[in-house]
Amino acid sequence: MDAPEPDQTPFEAVSAQTSRLGRIYQSYLDKSTPYAAYRWIGTTVLLLLFFLRIVLAQGWYIVCYSLGIYLLNLFLAFLQPKIDPSLTQDEGLEDGDAGSSLPTKKDEEFRPFIRRLPEFKFWHSSTRAIAISFFCTWFSIFNVPVFWPVLVVYFLILFSLTMRRQIQHMIKYRYVPFSFGKARYDQRSGH
Repeated sequence: MDAPEPDQTPFEAVSAQTSRLGRIYQSYLDKSTPYAAYRWIGTTVLLLLFFLRIVLAQGWYIVCYSLGIYLLNLFLAFLQPKIDPSLTQDEGLEDGDAGSSLPTKKDEEFRPFIRRLPEFKFWHSSTRAIAISFFCTWFSIFNVPVFWPVLVVYFLILFSLTMRRQIQHMIKYRYVPFSFGKARYDQRSGH
């Protein structure tokens, strides 16, 4: 008998459904973009649920440590400028152009601070990492027995050293990655 040929192969059907779900997910991400405070509140609640799970289950410390290292890495990328002034200054010295640093005088060009990792991508990556870590805590294969105080001390040392280095870099190249505390000018008066 002659059976009608299917319109799609199974691979094409799965691929079509995956791309449809990806578009739906992306539309929800796009709709959540202007609500930064609510997004971060949701991420904080998810992080607190994760910590509660770790404390109550008394395990999965290596998952928690890995999440902490990843979040620290994301935070450092969030604090750094897209174009590192130390690299551009080094390149300028090689080319004989030492004037490529950030403006320090009134008549020099103003260049706004552009982050290496934008806020939305920082939030999205953080939330996704916390959700994956929370998911991992429900499987005993990820519950590797470790002495957790060593991980806490090592993380605190790593955090303090990297943040000290980042703050020294910000002071040396005179950039502030946050907008609070900076002068705001009224657009109508031109000042």
